[in-house]
Amino acid sequence: MIDEALRVFKEIDSKDFRILTGIETGMKHFEWVPIDELNKYTRLPFEKLEYRLKKLVRNKLVVRTTQPYEGYQIYFEGYDVLALNAFVKRKSISAIGDEVGVGKESVIYEAILPPELAIGEPVPVVIKFHREGRTSFKQIKRVREHLGEREHFSWIYAARLAAQREYGIMVTLYPKVSIPKPFDHNRHAIVMELAKGSLLSKTKLIDPEWYLNEILKQVKITYSLGVIHADLSEYNIFASEDGVQLIDWPQYITPEHPQADEILERDVSNILTHFYRKYGIKRELDETIREVKSQAARSAEDKEEGEEGEESRGGGTAEEWDLVEVLEEEGFEGDIFQEEDLEAEKFEAESFEAEEFETEEFEAEEIEAEVIDTEETEAEETETKDPKAQEFEKAASKKDTLDRN
Repeated sequence: MIDEALRVFKEIDSKDFRILTGIETGMKHFEWVPIDELNKYTRLPFEKLEYRLKKLVRNKLVVRTTQPYEGYQIYFEGYDVLALNAFVKRKSISAIGDEVGVGKESVIYEAILPPELAIGEPVPVVIKFHREGRTSFKQIKRVREHLGEREHFSWIYAARLAAQREYGIMVTLYPKVSIPKPFDHNRHAIVMELAKGSLLSKTKLIDPEWYLNEILKQVKITYSLGVIHADLSEYNIFASEDGVQLIDWPQYITPEHPQADEILERDVSNILTHFYRKYGIKRELDETIREVKSQAARSAEDKEEGEEGEESRGGGTAEEWDLVEVLEEEGFEGDIFQEEDLEAEKFEAESFEAEEFETEEFEAEEIEAEVIDTEETEAEETETKDPKAQEFEKAASKKDTLDRN
């Protein structure tokens, strides 16, 4: 359990972290990492390496075998320690609290995100540690298409890939889809916003019809973005006074998947069945599926029309096109707008209250890094200005004069 990792976290130093990292790296190529390989990676004398390995085995962070050779594997607890160390070094968390959720393939802990400003309040978050691979490898491979045709993979690979996949799609969907905000990711763990409310399966809704519509709305938006949850049910939806949030995304697929229609139907059927059994609300499955797909089609058409409208005018704002006309009158030729103006999306932080919990603060150890020699290159600066740029500035200046007159 992660409690073991938290217990020994403060006792581990940089050399221990380097040994754990060496085992992690070696497991890409070995089922059991030979001690000779660890010696090459860590550059520690055999005596010191063996002493530290015994301590890590005693603390249940790694496991040792002597047959057919002396080798080592990292435990989940050792992997937890590496991820926690990375989060603390990056200031993604400053303390960790109690376990708030556990399943066959993940365990979730409360944590604290340090405030951006010294005067700010700490932000309650959760850390989701993926545990894919703790169950049968064959079962995990059967339900996880992202593992592909690989015949051999370790639980480290399965858990790390699941977390990477889930974090990637959460970054893509947030905030268009109502999901917890993702903050950081390392190895098999994700730091994310604390989901609001309680699980739908454990909640008695006052206005179930409204919540059903909200859930289907999120399904429609998700599908219009080219994503299907693929594991949607009352057990991974949170309901609060503000609405709903969908969680658990590592199994997502796209509409191009061979079984996309079947999986979308299963997602929607799970939701409709829950509301029918618990609240007696009946919706036709086929009709609901058609609504989901029709909205996606409308969104695609709107997107195409928007792109065509921009292409017909060539892009640029009204002010920019006024400048184009002035430049054309002056005989200026060439591409004027070669760079797109990128606008950052603005998010309003939603305030929420979290229950207070006891946290354990800890500091990250710095891992010794190997020095890599790199060649420095310098770009030559041009002192002369492009004649077209001078003509552009002249025309722009003339436009400013005309505007003032």
